[in-house]
Amino acid sequence: MDLKLTYSPDLRSKELFHVFSDASFGDDKDDGRSTGAYLAMVGTGAVDWSSKLESITCLSTTEAEYIAAVDAGKEICWLRNLFTELGYSFEGKSSTLHMDNHSAITVAKNPEHFGRLKHLDLRWFWLRDVCEAGTITPEFVPTADMLADLLTKPLDQLQVARLHTMMGLRGPED
Repeated sequence: MDLKLTYSPDLRSKELFHVFSDASFGDDKDDGRSTGAYLAMVGTGAVDWSSKLESITCLSTTEAEYIAAVDAGKEICWLRNLFTELGYSFEGKSSTLHMDNHSAITVAKNPEHFGRLKHLDLRWFWLRDVCEAGTITPEFVPTADMLADLLTKPLDQLQVARLHTMMGLRGPED
């Protein structure tokens, strides 16, 4: 309750916004479904986030992370449309989707690596298509810097405080 979101330009990045995607594999004790989450940042502050149980029971961490990335990818497309209406141009530029799972990144970037997930419903193939079209570029971010971790799993107090700061949350003393 004592925290407030603060916004300022992110001088380290040339991108207008960043989206982080994460999943916690099979963590629901009732049905084994995974929690998927994404967090969108504009400048140094969070502007949108989601954390929810995924709609299917995943068979691997890669699958859970990939499905969370699909939801994050849809958010990227929505943000691109919003900013286009506000006058920004993304012509020839892709938007980065930050993920901390190398296998899920490989599946999103390379359709030939989709063999182990071929049992998924066709709607999940959408992310491959937008990556191939150059709209979204999945990139690895170390788990320690994964902002969406805060939305998928319990963390120690120091990591929570660190991620709060990275999200643009500040306390009264800041």
